[in-house]
Amino acid sequence: MTATAQDPETRPPVRTADTTIKKILDELQKVADSDRQNAKNIEELSRGRDLDNSAKYDLIKNNLIYAAETYYLLNKKIIDLKSRTTTSNLDVFITSLNNPESKELGFSLSDRVVELVEKIILKGKSDKNERNTKLVESTKSIINSPIFKSFTSLTPPLAIASSVMNFLHSVSQSNKAINHKLLQEFEKELNKYVIYYTALNDANQKFEFGLNFNKDQLSLLQDNMYDHLAFTANVLKMPLPARGNKTIAESLNEYFFDFRKEKVVDFFGKLEEKYTAGKKIDYEKLLRENPNLKEANNQLEDLVLQTKRFENLYNEYFSLLDSYYTKVNHSLRLAQDNALAEKGIVEAKQAEFRQLKDEAVKEIQASINMRELTVNVEKVKYRYRIF
Repeated sequence: MTATAQDPETRPPVRTADTTIKKILDELQKVADSDRQNAKNIEELSRGRDLDNSAKYDLIKNNLIYAAETYYLLNKKIIDLKSRTTTSNLDVFITSLNNPESKELGFSLSDRVVELVEKIILKGKSDKNERNTKLVESTKSIINSPIFKSFTSLTPPLAIASSVMNFLHSVSQSNKAINHKLLQEFEKELNKYVIYYTALNDANQKFEFGLNFNKDQLSLLQDNMYDHLAFTANVLKMPLPARGNKTIAESLNEYFFDFRKEKVVDFFGKLEEKYTAGKKIDYEKLLRENPNLKEANNQLEDLVLQTKRFENLYNEYFSLLDSYYTKVNHSLRLAQDNALAEKGIVEAKQAEFRQLKDEAVKEIQASINMRELTVNVEKVKYRYRIF
């Protein structure tokens, strides 16, 4: 067999150079496409960052505006609750029940003590001789002592009972007609009144103790609010003045003449103006150069917790009032059980007390208006922390 050479014109063309160029062109196209996509992504990220900074700023701004109103309302309501005892009508009712001269239950302790001395100690012979007359007059003198008149709410009846009993024991040392049996009988009858006034006194003391503790907790809450407000106010360029010798209530009352929601709105208006270029606010620069705004926002959870603490103290006040109501009613039942007062009179007094207590609750609820504070606090989006 003989091998022959192939005609050059019939050979397939060589494509090596063309293939390489095509590959290079394809790679360049991919790079160009990638650059366009990257540029697009960068643009979108940039817009997203601007949007994110704008959203952050709006959250901080709205939170601090609502916080300013919250500070104002919280301070106002703390002062209102601290000033509460009960109400004037309820105070008059209780003071009257505890007055030894009062006949609200159909008897006067002062008169009853004199009657018991005449009936038991003197056996109905108070006017038989000078000694008996003098004993009655001395008893009246003790009852009418200016010392007891100066007691305003808690112990006049109990002090009178104790003083009269001590006086009779002293007299019995020289007056043999006043024997131990008579003193026991007298003390037994007197103790019926002592039991009633002791129960009433216990109700008053526990209510007063509870009120004082509640006020102490409100003062502590006010101190905490002052400390929290100090940082926020400084961030908003409205720092708290030095307290000096003023009480915290005086300092805060004066400060809240100026520190109001409207002033905070004005602060943010000026801040936006400062960072506006053309018609656009540079939120990134604003937040970067005012980092304390973020911290003030992130601390608002503490303010919300303080409002919750106030709500608890507010509710505790009404619990105190309920407990007081129960204890006073118990003392009135004791007066009935020991035949000091008729059932009808006691029931009428209990109904009157219930009405006065309900009126006191409504008056305080209307005055403090917890919903006003709650609605405002709900506007503070404190759970969204800014970093």
